[in-house]
Amino acid sequence: MGRDTNHVYFKRILVALDDSEDSLKAFKYAIHRAIKDDVDLVLVSILEEKNMNVYQALSKDYIHGQRDALEQHLQDYRQQALDAGVKKVATVIGAGEPGEEIVKHVIPHAQADLLVIGAKAKKGITKLFGSQAAYMAKNAPISVLVIR
Repeated sequence: MGRDTNHVYFKRILVALDDSEDSLKAFKYAIHRAIKDDVDLVLVSILEEKNMNVYQALSKDYIHGQRDALEQHLQDYRQQALDAGVKKVATVIGAGEPGEEIVKHVIPHAQADLLVIGAKAKKGITKLFGSQAAYMAKNAPISVLVIR
């Protein structure tokens, strides 16, 4: 007997991470869902260049250092997901305006069919996704689950 036809199944879940409380809840939900449905998980974080001052933006060393730190952070999340039992976990780093970058570039590249995001962003200058949640929910070409 096949899968329940009343349940929507997704093959690849994309979760946007920015270290906010809601983002971490989204990450935990995405892990649970990926294990339950035996699907792939893709973790994405965006290097938001508009929060850099002009000197930082012009410094290749600064941007490279920021990107390396973000990559290491995503690898830590990837390991957590693998340790929890997700079989396949990929990571993606983008740069620019988070909502637009995820909708226009990351979703098509990752070939995800569900985007899981936190409702509120991290406070302060490093805030990445909170105000972007509505943009992604409205403009994403795939299903979006907003976690609170």
